[in-house]
Amino acid sequence: MLTWLKRDFIQFPPLSSALSEPNGLLAIGGDLSPERLIAAYRHGCFPWFQADQPILWWSPDPRTVLIPEEIHISRSLAKLIRQQRFTVTFDKDFAQVIKGCSEPRDYTHETWITSEMQQAYVELYKRGIAHSVEVWEEDSLVGGLYGLAIGKLFFGESMFSRTANASKVGFATLAQQLAEWDFALIDCQMPTRHLESFGATSISRTQFSNYLARYLDETSKADWSSQPA
Repeated sequence: MLTWLKRDFIQFPPLSSALSEPNGLLAIGGDLSPERLIAAYRHGCFPWFQADQPILWWSPDPRTVLIPEEIHISRSLAKLIRQQRFTVTFDKDFAQVIKGCSEPRDYTHETWITSEMQQAYVELYKRGIAHSVEVWEEDSLVGGLYGLAIGKLFFGESMFSRTANASKVGFATLAQQLAEWDFALIDCQMPTRHLESFGATSISRTQFSNYLARYLDETSKADWSSQPA
């Protein structure tokens, strides 16, 4: 039986109570306050819902993850990065990145990144918890991604490309930088062919919870104002 969250009560139910069908649905309701969002990621769940739905909280099993230092970069992508066609920055235009991620895709005009969702994560960015990766071609923003950094874990949320391979360059640059900062894991949530091409794999919910317990409160040496090469 699903738990309905009250606005004045932030605690989430145990991850073990998540449904198997649909995979990982844990709770319904609540709000998108910074406090609840932080509590959600620390607990091992995240919000994902359509504009006409209540807020839905998910903890899929298995969980798709990537170890930063084990990222696979194809020869063609490595060549593209060396060409320096794109410039990659961190935290330079979070609002435009999340807006880009909310844009319609080729396969759907719907988006789960509603204006309410955008405002919630912009607030997390202002608090130094959410971060963006921008990919530029000259002065144009052509791709990017955003997520949360807590301890030595990065929780990826969404990415977009307006030019072929732009998001791939952004993700590869991020993963390499996270490896330098000794991050243990990138949470990719659900599998895609795009992520699998980088070496993303699936682990059990229990294994994911073990990563949370070990690394959430570790101090990282991340400097999000740095400029990746």
